[in-house]
Amino acid sequence: VHLVESGGGSVESGGSLNLSCTASGFTFGHYAMSWVRQAPGKGRELVSAISTGSSKIYYADSVKGRFTVSRDNAVNTLSLQMNNLKSEDTAVYYCNARAGHSNDYWGQGTQVTVSS
Repeated sequence: VHLVESGGGSVESGGSLNLSCTASGFTFGHYAMSWVRQAPGKGRELVSAISTGSSKIYYADSVKGRFTVSRDNAVNTLSLQMNNLKSEDTAVYYCNARAGHSNDYWGQGTQVTVSS
C-alpha cells in the first residue's frame, strides 16, 4: 500500500497550492479519503474528507470556502485545491485512506508553508 502526497511548497499569504495524493496497492474507490494536517507543536486536524463516490464531503470550518477536495477513482488520485492560503494553514498535510476499522493508511506527508 502506498499513498504519496505531492504539491506542497512555500507560498505567500493569499496564494494557492494544489495537493495531490496518488494511491496504489489497494482498491482506491472502496476507501473514504481525507486530508489531515499537523502544524508545528499541535495535534493532527482533519481538514477535509470525501466519501467513496464523492457524494459526501466535509470541510473543517477553518478552510470552508477556500479549500476544495476532489477524487478521481479512475486514476486513484485525491486532490486538495487550496486558495487564499493563510499563515495558519502552515502544516504538514497527510493523505489518509480508510475503510472500516482495520484498513487505515497514511501517506508520508507534504509540507505547506505560508508566509505572511
